[in-house]
Amino acid sequence: MIKKSVIFEVNMKEEIKKALEILRNGGVILYPTDTVWGLGCDATNEKAVKRIFEIKKREDAKAMLVLVDSAAKIEAYISEVPDMAWDLIEFAEKPLTIIYPDAKNLATNLIADDKSVGIRVTSEVFSKSLCAQFRKPIVSTSANESGEPTPANFSEIPDKIKSAVDYVVNFRQDELTKPKPSSIIKLGKGNLVQIIRE
Repeated sequence: MIKKSVIFEVNMKEEIKKALEILRNGGVILYPTDTVWGLGCDATNEKAVKRIFEIKKREDAKAMLVLVDSAAKIEAYISEVPDMAWDLIEFAEKPLTIIYPDAKNLATNLIADDKSVGIRVTSEVFSKSLCAQFRKPIVSTSANESGEPTPANFSEIPDKIKSAVDYVVNFRQDELTKPKPSSIIKLGKGNLVQIIRE
């Protein structure tokens, strides 16, 4: 008898492979993250980012966050990471999005007017593996149109969102838990701290 954990691993590997193909071709995926299900794309691809704005019917001025698989990757996308960030990441007890100043090497329409960008280090098994294998940050924004409620789990995601993406990841879809959104902290130069969402 094949163990459930083996089936779980094989299924995840297959889904990561399919999602990677879409991301590398500039497409948009619907995928599980360390918080709610997210719309995702290559965070360095301006056209792909634009498509997510269109799917969400959201203004470009409202920035979206990105996921990475390790804190070490952050320095590639932020000119100077404030010292405090490392401690915040290390001691965070739940998912934490940090908004950093002076973003670089990302799609310009992903960066806010003040040159900041939100980055979260994900520890969730699927999104972490996906980011690690993609080797670039992946956009993560809630799977809803702007102004609509954020779906707590896959079953609450509207069909129009599912049909608008290039691939819906077939993994963790049956889970009915209702994860909370991440905490959000904005860091400025000189270790200036602003709590956006606890």
